[in-house]
Amino acid sequence: MCGRFTQYEPRSHYIDVLAPDKTFASGIDDIPLGRYNVTPGTRVLLLNQRDDKIYLDPVKWGYQPGWAKESKRPPMINARVETVATSRMFKPLFEQGRALVMADGWYEWKKDANDSKVKQPYFIYHASHTPLFFAAISRFHPDAPETPEEDGFVIVTAASDEGLVDIHDRRPLVLDRAQALEWLDGNTLPERALEIAEKESLPPAQFTWQPVTKKVGNIRNNGADLIEQISDPLL
Repeated sequence: MCGRFTQYEPRSHYIDVLAPDKTFASGIDDIPLGRYNVTPGTRVLLLNQRDDKIYLDPVKWGYQPGWAKESKRPPMINARVETVATSRMFKPLFEQGRALVMADGWYEWKKDANDSKVKQPYFIYHASHTPLFFAAISRFHPDAPETPEEDGFVIVTAASDEGLVDIHDRRPLVLDRAQALEWLDGNTLPERALEIAEKESLPPAQFTWQPVTKKVGNIRNNGADLIEQISDPLL
């Protein structure tokens, strides 16, 4: 799964990699976002395309349609690629609300083989330190005078393999530049978007990871020290 990630570089850092030749409807600046511990339930800058223009909008991380509120379960923060295009909850978002989350990396917790209560957090990022673009799906109304309670987004996840599976069995779906722009484009048919999600995300071999401080588990912590490698991991 993906339950924490970072978004600390300036907007321009991500946009210069994703689409330097495109015109953005939202303001782009060089001020660092400074988020080293992005948590569910908070508003996150979300890349989305409307009327052939690309926008950056703050959208709540988490989604729960009205009909699902009776379950008393918390909002979903991830959608599995295996069912994202067919499930009752996510199919409408997949077809009409595809988006991208800009990130630098994400956190996962590795469980001790002998005691599942003992967990070591790891920070996972691209081996070349390039920005990441998570495939996401969303429902939100940017022009509404008041934000509807249901509005939000989820990150699409896939099964881990290769070395990443040793950390966690799920991973966020990370797209390269060309696939990310195609995923974002409203003219891309759902069938093609599903093909991108199932077959064309970045493979685990392109990522590296390092053990980090357990302080990342506290949502109040948000310093750059959270992504620094520690020398004495628990596992």
